[in-house]
Amino acid sequence: MATATAVSPRPQTRRTSKARNVTVTDPALVKRAVKAAALGNAMEWFDFGVYSYIAVTLGKVFFPSGNPTAQLLSTFGAFAAAFLVRPLGGMVFGPLGDRVGRQKVLAVTMIMMAAGTFAIGLIPSYATIGVGAPLLLLAARLVQGFSTGGEYAGASTFIAEYAPDKKRGFFGSWLEFGTLAGYIGGAGLVTLMTALLSSADLLSWGWRIPFLIAGPMGIIGLYLRMRLEETPAFAAQVEKAEAARPKVPLRDMVTGQWKSLLLCMGLVLVFNVTDYMLLSYMPSFLTSELKYDETHGLLVVLGVMALMMIVQPFAGALTDRVGRRPVIAAGCAGFLFLSIPAVLLIRQGSLLAVALGMGALGLLLVCFTAAMPAALPALFPTKVRYGSLSIGFNVSVSLFGGTTPLVVTALIGATGNLMMPAYYMMAAAVIGGFAVWRMSESAGRPLPGSPPSVERV
Repeated sequence: MATATAVSPRPQTRRTSKARNVTVTDPALVKRAVKAAALGNAMEWFDFGVYSYIAVTLGKVFFPSGNPTAQLLSTFGAFAAAFLVRPLGGMVFGPLGDRVGRQKVLAVTMIMMAAGTFAIGLIPSYATIGVGAPLLLLAARLVQGFSTGGEYAGASTFIAEYAPDKKRGFFGSWLEFGTLAGYIGGAGLVTLMTALLSSADLLSWGWRIPFLIAGPMGIIGLYLRMRLEETPAFAAQVEKAEAARPKVPLRDMVTGQWKSLLLCMGLVLVFNVTDYMLLSYMPSFLTSELKYDETHGLLVVLGVMALMMIVQPFAGALTDRVGRRPVIAAGCAGFLFLSIPAVLLIRQGSLLAVALGMGALGLLLVCFTAAMPAALPALFPTKVRYGSLSIGFNVSVSLFGGTTPLVVTALIGATGNLMMPAYYMMAAAVIGGFAVWRMSESAGRPLPGSPPSVERV
């Protein structure tokens, strides 16, 4: 068995090999790669969880107004603004990841993401510096959005290219496990602060604490990512190019992959609309629209996310056995037929009804969180995987996912109809269902452009 040639900062420690055009991966190295990728995702969603759960307070700090709805709209507007630059970040970091390597780009996105989040905790309030406060908040959110443009596609590509073919769904599911862990960490911290601090203290200084924690988290994540080697698939691509860095024009990443890009955007649409609806919008929906007790509402959502974390790895393993398509299709069908009953339960207002409605939506969402990290990278060949996935993923997230809280809040404000969250998720499910119908099954099969990958025993 010959050792594979690879571009790596420490090639002597590489523990993947190729024999007869088969990549053999070391389970210990795969687990390290999964941990490093998932931690970055956790930090990204720690910020999202904090921002979503403390949105009402941030509205008072940065957007003073006599109208609570206007404050919430302004806060979610700044939240959505970060998603407008995500495609730009994807167009920069994605092709760069296909040229210089996944590991280096993921290290850069980690630094930028941590810096942007940390900066929010240092911004003076509107009462202190006036209009400069919301402008600085917007600038920090734009830095976060730009860096995040290369984060999810890179992390899912990194895990997918390390994982053996028959366990790609299981290992990929840990990426979204990191998402939920980060969200629970951020939301749990906000819940604890809400319970322990007075409203005045939370408004004065308490809201800064969660954002400042991002600094140490970023240093830890950067350390883990810098210790990793390049993926076997990328190393093989470099070797095939006779040691020259592969370079594919941005145009070819779009026009040459337009069918896969459309499928990617459809899958990401249903994935992220439902994800941001449940994890980002629902806490504010419970508090602002239904006048639900803030602490109890936060605890219910935390419980739903904890349930999702428990189910996540098992659902990921299920996609390896039955396929990605059946699991994603089940999620689309569930959101199409159960969104209205779930939202009606939530609107009923009792703790049990809210928990049942949110729990149902959470379990349906697991169909996407467990399958997408393995399904999306398999849409593209190795030489353009990072770049094309970054573009398709971020365009869809920017147009539909990150704008979900803002759009649904505006729709409810314009119509007074509190069923808008259900209708929005149902529309997304129809689009996602069409994408599932057109996609090919990838479970248990090699990634396009890569040899079969098996686990060393």
